[in-house]
Amino acid sequence: MRKGCLVFYFLLLFLNASADHITGGETYYTLINVTNGQYRYRVTVKLFMDCFSNRQFSNPGIIGVFNKGTGARITDVSVPLGNQETLNLTNAGPCITNPPAVCYRVGYYDFEVTLPASAEGYTLATQVNYRVNGISNLVSGYSNVGATYCGEIPGTSAHPEGPKNSSAHFTGSDMVVVCANNVFSYSFAANDPDTEDKLYYSFCDAYVGGSVGGGGNASPPNPPPYYSVPYGNGFNGGMPLGTQVQIDPNTGLITGIAPPEGTYVVTVCVQEIRDNKVIATQRKDLQIKITSCNVAAASLPSGYMLCDNTQTINLVNLSTSPLINSYNWEITNAAGTPLYSSASATTSFTFADTGIYTVKLVINRNGQCADSSTSLARVYPGFVPAFDFAGICINKPTRFRDLSTTVYGQVNKWSWDFGQPGVPTAVSTDQHPTYTYPGLGPKPVRLIVSNTKGCIDTLIKPVQIVDKPPISLAFRDTLICIPDNLQLKANGSGLFSWSPSVNMTNPNTPTPTVAPISTTRYYVTLDDNGCINQDSVLVRVVDHVTLQVMDDTTICQGDPIQLHLASDGLRYVWTPANQMQNPQIPLPVATTSFNTLYTVTAYIGSCSSVGDVQVTTVPYPIANAGPNIMICHDATVQLNGSTDGKTVVWTPAATLSNATILNPVAHPRSTTEYILAAYDTKGCPKAGLDSILVTVLPDIVASAGRDTTAVVGQPIQLKATGGVRYAWLPGEALSATDIPNPIFTYNSPSDGLRYKVLVYNEADCVDSAFLRLKVFKTRPSIFVPSAFSPNGDRNNDVFRFIAAGMKNVEFFNVYNRWGQLVYSTTSTANGWDGNVGGKAQAAGIYVWMVKAVDYTGASYTQRGTVTLVR
Repeated sequence: MRKGCLVFYFLLLFLNASADHITGGETYYTLINVTNGQYRYRVTVKLFMDCFSNRQFSNPGIIGVFNKGTGARITDVSVPLGNQETLNLTNAGPCITNPPAVCYRVGYYDFEVTLPASAEGYTLATQVNYRVNGISNLVSGYSNVGATYCGEIPGTSAHPEGPKNSSAHFTGSDMVVVCANNVFSYSFAANDPDTEDKLYYSFCDAYVGGSVGGGGNASPPNPPPYYSVPYGNGFNGGMPLGTQVQIDPNTGLITGIAPPEGTYVVTVCVQEIRDNKVIATQRKDLQIKITSCNVAAASLPSGYMLCDNTQTINLVNLSTSPLINSYNWEITNAAGTPLYSSASATTSFTFADTGIYTVKLVINRNGQCADSSTSLARVYPGFVPAFDFAGICINKPTRFRDLSTTVYGQVNKWSWDFGQPGVPTAVSTDQHPTYTYPGLGPKPVRLIVSNTKGCIDTLIKPVQIVDKPPISLAFRDTLICIPDNLQLKANGSGLFSWSPSVNMTNPNTPTPTVAPISTTRYYVTLDDNGCINQDSVLVRVVDHVTLQVMDDTTICQGDPIQLHLASDGLRYVWTPANQMQNPQIPLPVATTSFNTLYTVTAYIGSCSSVGDVQVTTVPYPIANAGPNIMICHDATVQLNGSTDGKTVVWTPAATLSNATILNPVAHPRSTTEYILAAYDTKGCPKAGLDSILVTVLPDIVASAGRDTTAVVGQPIQLKATGGVRYAWLPGEALSATDIPNPIFTYNSPSDGLRYKVLVYNEADCVDSAFLRLKVFKTRPSIFVPSAFSPNGDRNNDVFRFIAAGMKNVEFFNVYNRWGQLVYSTTSTANGWDGNVGGKAQAAGIYVWMVKAVDYTGASYTQRGTVTLVR
């Protein structure tokens, strides 16, 4: 490219481009000829659209030509849509699982433009109203983000022959599958027809687009400058895919480990550098879709740096593909001697010594998708990156100082990135570099540092660039007493000067000493290489300490009291100090059980003043609510309190006969804590308190167990429940009468023996229950009726059996004439009501079968029929 003097800035706006379909774009041009100072270019605007959007490219678009320096509109041009093509990845390969569909429709807008040379230049870009929705590296919930795709034609201020330029043109393939959390590479390489130009690649900010025109029609674009999209979620223009993805500044190849699944906007700037000057910047902006696919690969980091404080390496394949069936890990030393091997998916190893080792991984050895990879592990612990900086003013030098340390070898390489995406000069390889920032705001400064052992580490620090150097003051308003002096204190980077300098020593330091005789405001000026800031300190001057202590007071014995005063003192000392939480504050809290005189001394420098306060203590009234008691359900109890006070109040009062006497009658419905508050007139205004817990026991649910049957001589264990103490009446035929479960044994038949059990609780409250026992003079048997009539007359409505002498019933089943089970139970308490599933069964004969075990352990079976009468 021949030398020229013009930078051109073009803008193309496609207002008809609706939401959710434009996924990227770029602009490039070729110089056709130069005639009489007029430069003619052939310009191509290239837009990408998702194949599955069912949308159409705008036709035509409107091109705006602007002066780069002033933003003045030169002209607007209408350009028809030209060639269209489809880019489709048809085969992702057998070693990728769940590959996404990668398909773009590409539209081209070609036109020619003739422009005169100018010093400032012009801008060429493509502008649309909307990107795709849900972009993962932008602020969450942010919608309607447009896009501007820019390119530049240089002017004479960039280079004397800048206008004689054909732009760099991105040529890397976009048919790339990117799988979340997998290693990938994506080429943003470009070709420059002007072979003498050098190209420098970097990530840079994506731009927002224009506003929607009326009725959706194309309209002239907005003039530059253009602004960054709202990055969020920890991403920015310099790190659009996170900290694990980098771009090679010399080749434009993006490599690293992809972030989680989502759509990410990535913009790459390629700078054309001629004679060591940046003459133009071309941009490619693309929304890259990252999916949950997996690549079967032996994927290792580029290196393992065990250079911090560990000698243990943790090994894991970065690929998690389900197509991986086997793993073979091997670690060898520098001589090639194997130190460790493993067939596990993940493993770890601790090195015994420092050195450089080789880690090798083979997957699917001799099988489909077999792959291998090696990486070096450097084991040199004790390598720590660090740096500091001074000077943070805009357009003034910021000085960086490397503070990195290493135990092994020497720190020998530094790569600084001063946090200016797209600016090739914002880097350095000096150990202690200097950089001048042209803009305000936070700058993520990155230092990549290496040592002679090959260790590499990275440190990122934010540097806040401001328009004036910050001054930190120890205080802004203080007080001194004549004849004291005072040291003023300021902190900052640069040269300090204070005024007025009367009665001041060292006025050109951060910490001068002053001795004013009257109240004075001192001004401090900080000069950081011509970057100026100013602040002030007010020093108030008095000739004595003002002190007024609170009046003498009376408190309840043992209570804390906050002492207080009114004073202009700066320091205080209270005594006696052992009764206070902090005796050196103006309003301490003191606790005492005795009459105490508290003394305070207030200081301003060497001046002081003394005051005191008398605190008289009065004991609390004595309150005694009595011991805790337990009562029966729904019972009353009389409380018996005592006091040396004058009046009392019980709470809660709702269940008391009188809450203002010492011995009210209580009728609590549930367990209640009654509080007795006693008051007197001796000077303590607070109540003496005591409490009594009245535990109300629940109502006794007495049970003697179910009525039952036995045979003569059969022992039956009774079981009463509901209390803590029991008494059975009568005691005849029982093994004991004062336990819940005595043994009943009767040696003659009986139609019915009736027993009563008294059930007592913890408070000796009592309730009773009854039990009827029938004794048969027979062998252990089960008695079954021959018919029943479930007609609701409460007479023989349920078919049930009676077990005499049985320890347990295994089953009692009833079958219909077809052998279908219609009822089953194991309990004498239940019975069949003639229904199945709520449906009445037909009258007729049914078969029953029973199996049981008698009290001697013998098996018992019986069968028969029963007639259901309707």
